[in-house]
Amino acid sequence: MADEITTDPTGEVPNDSHQGEPQSAEDATSAPVEGEGTPEAVESDSTDPETFPREYVVKLRKESAGFRERAKRADDLATRLHTALVDATGKLADSRDLPFDEAHLSDSEALQEAIQSLLTERPHLASRKPMGNIGQGATNEAEAFGLGGLLRAHAN
Repeated sequence: MADEITTDPTGEVPNDSHQGEPQSAEDATSAPVEGEGTPEAVESDSTDPETFPREYVVKLRKESAGFRERAKRADDLATRLHTALVDATGKLADSRDLPFDEAHLSDSEALQEAIQSLLTERPHLASRKPMGNIGQGATNEAEAFGLGGLLRAHAN
């Protein structure tokens, strides 16, 4: 039974060649340090260079919140601009059918290509606004010739 390896309650295998040395990193760091646990040591931890005064942290959080609000507002405005640009083309029935892409805001050719590819894939999204003379509304047809029209023309 000399080949059996025994473990301690923590599950670590004891190393016989290093008797007296700590068996794990936890044991090495748990050794008492002079001055540790005293009120002076606790005070020095509170002035750690990684901590900041509460007022400064609150100020930074407010500033960050303001930047987040501005970024959200900019995103909303960019989305509205994209929708308006798509509406201005008149090619889509609903401008929200074209997904938002920031490249469309600065490049009108990219916008036109995106609309055209969308209409190629989904022609039912095209605008069905009637164009030209469809027989309704006011027309500028000339009156039939008559004596009343002739008299009106000479009266002016």
